[in-house]
Amino acid sequence: MTGAAGTGHYPDFAELLRREGRLAGTSWGLFPDPDRGTPSFITPGAVLEARNCIRSGAVFGLDYPADAFDPGMSLKRGAPRHVIYSSHPAHRDDYLDGYYLQGSTQIDGLRHRRADDVGFYDGTPDEQVREGTPDLGIQEWADRPIAGRGVLLDLERYRRAQGSPIDHASGEPLDLELIQAAASAQSVAFKPGDILMLHTGWCEWFLGLGLDARQQLRDSHRATGVAQSEEFVAWAWDRQFAVLAADTFAFECLPVVPSSPYKESAPNDHGMMHQQLLAKLGMPLGELWRLGPLARHMAAVGSWDAFVSIKPLNITGATGSPANAVALT
Repeated sequence: MTGAAGTGHYPDFAELLRREGRLAGTSWGLFPDPDRGTPSFITPGAVLEARNCIRSGAVFGLDYPADAFDPGMSLKRGAPRHVIYSSHPAHRDDYLDGYYLQGSTQIDGLRHRRADDVGFYDGTPDEQVREGTPDLGIQEWADRPIAGRGVLLDLERYRRAQGSPIDHASGEPLDLELIQAAASAQSVAFKPGDILMLHTGWCEWFLGLGLDARQQLRDSHRATGVAQSEEFVAWAWDRQFAVLAADTFAFECLPVVPSSPYKESAPNDHGMMHQQLLAKLGMPLGELWRLGPLARHMAAVGSWDAFVSIKPLNITGATGSPANAVALT
């Protein structure tokens, strides 16, 4: 497995930590278009090279239905109500009522999280993050969609092969050592601008539960995900990932691990990495992605990369959106 630490003109994470004042540990001011964040790692050359990932011609939609997680883990994000109406016998139209943009498969925008200690990404003033303003809005990735090489790490398959399936019922934290071991087992070589996708099996497991079991899990506030650590954040930045995505509720585990280094800097998030990744590094997070069919196809053909496109809804100032993600293999 190879990495991309220190490549290009971007500093590595250790250098980010040595930046002065509010810039310490951030990527603020480093990208030519600050509203774009780490998708800036994807160059035109990387997009062209990603065409080589299309080998079989198979296409996979990576979004679950808008009402798939009903009930889901969120107490507030209910399923939308689909309404079809007609103005005359030859006409049909429709709309969604109560549509939470992050209620199903989603991508978190850069205004989704404010860092408790330094504010919104790139120093964007709080008063600019409201309805109708474009700053850090999801429309940046709708106007210029995120497209490039996607790499899938099949953590679920790796752990089953080790004889120790992931314990979704307990909301198992998945540490960096496991992620690196899976990458090594798959002989994955990362490239700057990669879209990293982590398949854990959580979404399929959760959607297979009965109604009562889903509600009990929601009440427990436990969900499988990446364990909070500075090592993971440094690893993700140094490999210049454009996007981090997983088939889990919050990408990272809930509740946070007791050793989370962000309990003091992110008290409103109880020590989650969201503030570090979104508000400080500008790195989008994909959650609740439909990765099972893609993972099984990749295992069958023995290739773990694909051409991936992400086209959020073009809503000015949205904090997140359905991912509208597609993988071509």
